[in-house]
Order: sequence, then structure tokens, then C-alpha cells
Amino acid sequence: MTSAIRVRDLSYTYPDGTVALENISFEIEKGESVALVGPNGAGKSTLLLHLNGILHSSGSRGAIEVLGEAVDPKKVHEMPKKIGIVFQNPDDMLFMPMLADDVAFGPINLGVERDEVERRIKDSLEMVGLAGYETRVPHHLSGGEKKRAALATVLSMEPLILALDEPTANLDPKSRSELIEILKRLKDEGKTLLIITHDINAIPELADRVIVLNNTVIADGTTREIFSDTEMLVAAGLEVPVIMQLFEVLQAFGYPCDVLPLSIESAVRNLTRTIENGDGHIHLHIHKHTHREIGYARSKYQHHADVNHSEETT
Repeated sequence: MTSAIRVRDLSYTYPDGTVALENISFEIEKGESVALVGPNGAGKSTLLLHLNGILHSSGSRGAIEVLGEAVDPKKVHEMPKKIGIVFQNPDDMLFMPMLADDVAFGPINLGVERDEVERRIKDSLEMVGLAGYETRVPHHLSGGEKKRAALATVLSMEPLILALDEPTANLDPKSRSELIEILKRLKDEGKTLLIITHDINAIPELADRVIVLNNTVIADGTTREIFSDTEMLVAAGLEVPVIMQLFEVLQAFGYPCDVLPLSIESAVRNLTRTIENGDGHIHLHIHKHTHREIGYARSKYQHHADVNHSEETT
């Protein structure tokens, strides 16, 4: 079966000599939802721009295939039908006087007939919860609405693959939750997703697989495999989902949990099962190893906090 994305030995050096990517190799199958994570400056956005041919020059080495065809910089205009990219800043994608014009821009430039364009405007806005916003001025929208509007401008081109750069960045909790639900729906519908994100707590809901990048591929595995490798995450300057940290603390107090839950949903199922098996109660206690285990968890996650604080202040 043809892969959605295949990258082989991709390297890229910026004109100033900065090495952004070094021998990157991975494949993403059709229908997969993959999170791409790594510290700032790891090359995530650089990689994204290679996938549609925007950043493909003498500084690049290696091979990239999208849906079985090599990415050709001379055919960049054809790529939006295969892979749609939603950039981190929605203002970079919203430039028309009315939202309907922004959503129509891509299909029109792909040569889509006007009646079909109108259908795509309607369907795309409905998909992101902005039905009836056709005549709204994009720059008057809220931050969350802009993020969803930018997504609609890409969905209207009906790409088979969707790549998103920090989709939940700078969103309030309500807007973040709304966008996550939209992405979950696209995932459930079989859309191939590649999500660049620092939002570690959203990953278990959105991705079945995680690639850790720091100029080269550090790790590639299921969401559980990646988040279970705490030492690797610390070394890469990444966090563990808060729900996993909580249940590790509960384990120190005797909570019976062989496999740490990755998400709120799995945590609720775990707690419900434990309560039902425990006559309606959860039994916690302090045993001889509790303080040692709490101390270990505290030092481990304090290391996370120290690494992240150090990155933010440099």
C-alpha cells in the first residue's frame, strides 16, 4: 500500500550554515494520526515546509514522497490537493475582506468550478463550527475562530493529508477544546493527520503515534511507548501528560494501576473500574515505599520543569 508520506535521509542546512534537519527518515500510512514533537529549533516547521515543496532547494538532500509521488518544487501549486498545511499563525492565512473569500481562494486557484466552490465553502465552515460566518471579516474574529477559519481554508481544498503547525497554541481552554474536538472528528473520519505540537496533554486524544524530533529523529513509537520513556523525554526537553503524572502519584499511595492512563477518558474508565471492584471505594494508603516513590516522581518532574524553564529563559 502506498504511504501517505515517506521521508528518506532528509537533511537541510540553512544558508547561514545552521543544520535544521539531519538524515530524517520516517513513513506515515494513510489514515494515521501522528504527532511531531520536539524542543524549539528542532526542525519541525522546517520539515513541514519540505512536505509541500515550499522549502526545497540546494540546501536539501534526501527524498520525500507524498502519496507515492516525489515532491517536486516545480509543482508546488499542485500540492494542496494532496497535503494541506495549516500554519501556526492564522493571520498568515486570512487576507480577504470576507471569510467566504478566504475559504474559496484555494479551490478557485485549483480550478474548481464555481458551484463546487460554493459547496466547499458551506461544508468547510460547517465542519469547523463556523456556519453562517461567510460574510464575517476574518480579522474581526476571535483567536479561536481565526484558528478554525484557517483550518477551513485548507479543508476547502479537500487534501488527503492534513498537516498542522501548533494548532492549539495561544488558545483559551474553550477554544482549545473546540479545536481538539474538530481534529478528533477528522481523525475518526480517516483523515491522515500530522500534528506539530507542544501541547503534550492533547496528544493522547489526537495521535496514535509520536515522532520525537531534535534535528534528527530521536524516537518514533506509539503514544504510550513514547510517554513511558521518561528519560528520553527529559533529554529532549519534553513533558509527560499531567494525567500520567497524577496516576504515578496515586500508585505511590497504593492505587492499583498497572498501566498509567494517557487521557481523561482512560482515567475515568480506570477509576470507574477500580471503584466498582472496590465496593464503591478507592483505597489509598501510605506504605514503606510511598515516600521514596513520591520523592522519585518529584525529582523526575522537577527536572522537567527545570529543563522547560531553562529553555523559556534562553
